[in-house]
This record gives sequence, C-alpha cells and structure tokens, in this order.
Amino acid sequence: MMPSNQGLFPSEAPLGERVELSQGAVLLRGFAASEVPALVEAVDEIQALAPFRRMITPGGHRMSVAMTNCGEAGWVTDRTGYRYDSRDPETGRPWPPMPDLLKKLAGRAAAAGGFSRFVPDVCLINRYNPGTRLSLHQDRDEHDYQQPIVSVSIGLPAVFLFGGGERTERPRRIRVESGDVAVWGGPARLNFHGVAPLRDGFDPLVGNCRINLTFRKAL
Repeated sequence: MMPSNQGLFPSEAPLGERVELSQGAVLLRGFAASEVPALVEAVDEIQALAPFRRMITPGGHRMSVAMTNCGEAGWVTDRTGYRYDSRDPETGRPWPPMPDLLKKLAGRAAAAGGFSRFVPDVCLINRYNPGTRLSLHQDRDEHDYQQPIVSVSIGLPAVFLFGGGERTERPRRIRVESGDVAVWGGPARLNFHGVAPLRDGFDPLVGNCRINLTFRKAL
C-alpha cells in the first residue's frame, strides 16, 4: 500500500518559503539549493576518508541507513550502545574535519530558524537508498539540549516525519526536497522525528539516493 499523502506540503512550494512545523521547529524551503553541488563535493571528500557504513544497534539490528561523520566527533552505534566518539571505529583515525562550507551553512540556517550563534561540532551524514527509512527517534546523545538541530536534504525527495514529545503522537508528514533545511530546537528540541521509506528515483548529482546532513552541538 502506498503511504498516504495526507498532511504533505506540496512539492511546488516556492523557494524561500518558511514552513512552521511546531513551536521551535521550521522548514526552510530551498535554503541550501544553490550550495547543493558544493555540498555533494564535500560529502564525496569526507566519504573517501570515512566511508559510509551500516551500523549495528545495541539490539543487534543492522541499520538500513548508511552513515558517516565529520567534525570533532562522530555518532556511532554498536552492541555497547549509542555514543559520540572522536575516532572512526573502523579505521581508528579521527573523523574528517568539518568543512567550513558545512559549518557556515549550519550557522546561517540555525539563525534563520531563530537560533543565533549556533556552531556545530559534529555532522552526521546519512545515505538513504530506495526503501530505506529511519524510525521515529529523539536526538538525546548530546550534552546541551539548548542547541538546535539543523538537517539539510540533498538528492531524492523524501517524506520527513515530525512528531511531538511522545512517540505515540502522530507525526506530520512533510515532503522535503534537495536544498531544503529543517531546524528545530527550544521546545521542539526533543521531538520525535524520522524519515518514511524512500521512493525510487534519480537525482542528477547523487543518483539513486538521498543524502542528509545533520548538524549538532554534541560535545
């Protein structure tokens, strides 16, 4: 059965539109559209040093989303738990540094979303292939919940799920496209969120996938 389109914002929404998701959460349509080619180049350089991998959860399940990181630390998961680590567990080397392009974009997007002086120290990079999903979850592994989350979409369009403070609250379904940026913090900082199964397609820059950059102040 195809997922319902109820609650989806139309894909033809104009660039620059600001969509309020909830108090403290906003979607900035096309905010990073002009920078997508440069962002793709940066991701290619990062993954050459720290390749994408599908990590194992503490429960022993392999994630469907492939991940890598850049910055002062990286988010990792294995049978011992979820955490940030300054070194890539697969290579033993520090994660690649966060390019200035990414750091500046995150700061500008956070300010546009109402959170000034945001300086991320980590960037999680997720790769979604058709059928890949990310279940509803909270970002709870950071030390300072006063800092927002900034999420940049690249490549194939997806359905972003944005819920409330309880997992049982029905999430809103928001179509996000390449160049869209979501920012949430303050009263929305611990809202549950996820991504519905990605539909098949082709993007001229990244091919048959979606890339998501998630910036956080974790340390």
